[in-house]
Amino acid sequence: MPFRELEHTADRSLRVWARDLPALFSEAARGMIALAGIQAAPAPRLRRQFETSAPDAESLLVAFLAELLYAAEHEKQVYHVFRFLHLEPGLQVEMEGSPLVSMRTNIKAVTYHNLQIRKTRAGWCVDLVFDV
Repeated sequence: MPFRELEHTADRSLRVWARDLPALFSEAARGMIALAGIQAAPAPRLRRQFETSAPDAESLLVAFLAELLYAAEHEKQVYHVFRFLHLEPGLQVEMEGSPLVSMRTNIKAVTYHNLQIRKTRAGWCVDLVFDV
C-alpha cells in the first residue's frame, strides 16, 4: 500500500508516498477513504469534476481532500478514481466513484498540522492529520 496510518494522540494520521504529485494526491484520497472505513456501492458509476486554486501544493491537497469529505458526508458519494488535468498552479481533476454505503469513522476535517509535501529520492511523501 502506498500509505500507512501513523500513531497520533488525539486525531488520525497517515503517511502517503507516490512517484509523482498526481499519484500522491490519489493515494492520499484512497488513504483517507480507507482510514474512514468508507464502503461504496458497486454501481451506479458517478462522475464529477472539481477544480480550485491555491497558493501551494499543500493547500491544493487540503482543498481536494475536503471536497471528497464533503461529497461523502453531504452528498453520500465516494470517489476513488482520479484523472488530474492540471495540478499546479491550480487543480483540475475528473473523478469517478459510486454511492456511499457506510462510513465507520467520521472525519471532521483535513488539517494543516505539520503538513509539508516532500520530494524524496523515491518520489513524493506527505504526512496528513485528520480531525476526527
